[in-house]
Amino acid sequence: MTALDLGLPTIGGLDRVPTTTDKQTAKDFTSDQEVRWCPGCGDYAVLAAVRQFLPTLGIKRENTVFVSGIGCSSRFPYYLNTYGMHSIHGRAPTIATGLAVTRPDLSVWVVTGDGDALSIGGNHLIHALRRNVNLKILLFNNRIYGLTKGQYSPTSEEGKITKSTPFGSIDHPFNPISLALGAEATFIGRALDSDRKGLTEVLGAAAAHRGSALVEIFQDCPIFNDGSFDVLRKGDDADTRVIPLTHGQPIRFGPPAEHDRAGLGSYAVVRDGFGLRVTKTDEVDASEIVVHDQTDHNLAFALSRLSDQDLTHTVTGIFRDVARTTYDDATRAQVDHERETRTPDLQALLNGRDTWTVVG
Repeated sequence: MTALDLGLPTIGGLDRVPTTTDKQTAKDFTSDQEVRWCPGCGDYAVLAAVRQFLPTLGIKRENTVFVSGIGCSSRFPYYLNTYGMHSIHGRAPTIATGLAVTRPDLSVWVVTGDGDALSIGGNHLIHALRRNVNLKILLFNNRIYGLTKGQYSPTSEEGKITKSTPFGSIDHPFNPISLALGAEATFIGRALDSDRKGLTEVLGAAAAHRGSALVEIFQDCPIFNDGSFDVLRKGDDADTRVIPLTHGQPIRFGPPAEHDRAGLGSYAVVRDGFGLRVTKTDEVDASEIVVHDQTDHNLAFALSRLSDQDLTHTVTGIFRDVARTTYDDATRAQVDHERETRTPDLQALLNGRDTWTVVG
């Protein structure tokens, strides 16, 4: 039975989470727990951004839930004055799915890390995304196992020397954005922990989206993987590495002319066969520059492949934002349909469709 058979819209759906007109502040969403991360950890910046962001949604604290797995990022629920659960390794999307299905009045968020989500939790993540459960998943990616003291993770670069790979990692890393696109997530974004404006914009769009929303956040671990994303934040060529996306706008990047101290010029993204490539803006006609369309799945995938392990070109912003019936809406509609059209018969349900009578 499809969503159409049940009278559900094939795309979209109204959010059932009640809102409030009461003024709320970041302080209202701050718990009394001492924040205990290592000095300089990128998690502090993300926590501050989320605390500032949550009041703007107009959703009461008691209608907001954060579910986490295991890892440094999974301390998140302790530091927010909302409902929350510090669950088990890799299983946060599963627990959050149960909440989203049974409690449409809740805004459900998952906080996870690259190890938690992409290793032991890999199957749970991809199935939550493909089902389009109404969850907002924040994936903190620091390319290392921080809580367990510095082993390589599913996103660590090839050749990475860690405590568990003393001669360098021989694994090819996951690309979380490509993975999410393969699972057909309906919303996918990426931001840097230090980019408050960009992070807040992506979080706001994710919150407004009804369905599975994955936001990858590049986050620094100063103890076990210090400076892993410094090339995107510091130096004269940082602006030539980060490619911000804006829906409906040509994909251009690089420092403005007045700030181009290194003489690197501005860059653009153009098509190259079935893929994309980066070129100098003044070397192509303006009509050749790709215009970002966050409803174009193929474009989103090609953009996800521009980011290599060395971070030469790193795309940020919203890769994909499309509407599709959510798993939780369809589940509730199916239950309501059965209640309205059938007389409850517990014995028939227990017997199932295939029963036999054994005659002695």
